[in-house]
Amino acid sequence: MENSQKPVITVTAEVNAPVQKVWNYWNDSNHIVQWNAASDDWHTPKATVDLTVGGKFCSRMESKDGKMSFDFEGIYTEIIPFEKIAYVMPDQRKVQVVFETQNGHTRVTESFDAESENSLELQQQGWQSILNRFKNHVESLESSNTLHFEIQIDAPAAKVFQTMLHKKHYNTWTAAFNPSSHFKGSWEQGSKILFIGSDEKGKEGGMVSRIKTNIPNRLVSIEHLGLYNEGKEILSGPEVEVWAGAIESYLFKESYGKTLLQIYLTNINEEFKKHFESMWPKALKKLKELCETNTLNN
Repeated sequence: MENSQKPVITVTAEVNAPVQKVWNYWNDSNHIVQWNAASDDWHTPKATVDLTVGGKFCSRMESKDGKMSFDFEGIYTEIIPFEKIAYVMPDQRKVQVVFETQNGHTRVTESFDAESENSLELQQQGWQSILNRFKNHVESLESSNTLHFEIQIDAPAAKVFQTMLHKKHYNTWTAAFNPSSHFKGSWEQGSKILFIGSDEKGKEGGMVSRIKTNIPNRLVSIEHLGLYNEGKEILSGPEVEVWAGAIESYLFKESYGKTLLQIYLTNINEEFKKHFESMWPKALKKLKELCETNTLNN
């Protein structure tokens, strides 16, 4: 009875995407780790979802400086696909999320029992900020400057992840883009990395990038910062604006020993779209072959 007397707070957002995609982005742990934070100094490095009545979800939320962390979790009590999710948190507070279709858009409404440690205003602001980040995440993937590719690979996620980023194999599967394609640097989260290839005259060029996120066997997200040209890093100027801010994400989703590898390219300049639409399927086909037929060696 005590829980029923707690104030209920509601937040909402209009998402410019069909409800099927909104539902999937909301419940896919590979996407949750990309949007589930109230501010830029927090992130969710790990999330698990068992989307069944009685099933549990858990999102590990951490400050990026490593000083604070907690598990946000709950048990599902009601699931109506593409319409409603309800769950109860460990302190018995209840939450429901409603998805409403409106002319190709989706309204997402969350209602939750308030807790007593923080003000109602602060709680509403925090939940609304997370919901706004979800909206931005979905709409960035659905925008016209976003490309999506995927392939099913008959190998576990760990092998696909390691093969994709292994220096020797990287050179092989990315040859679809440039026969001399290779990288210099580290895949460690926060590290700078250079993606380099030579033109027909032997001149080296490519991208200066940063590993935005690296969750082993789950997600790699790359932020492109500028251009690399003959040993020089170019991080400003008109030619850089074509690439700066582009995001390249690799999502690894394993099921029964097989992996669905999904590639998302966001903020991609229009002039490169046709090139990527032609080259990425070839590159993924080669990666699939490597994962299914090779043993990874150092």
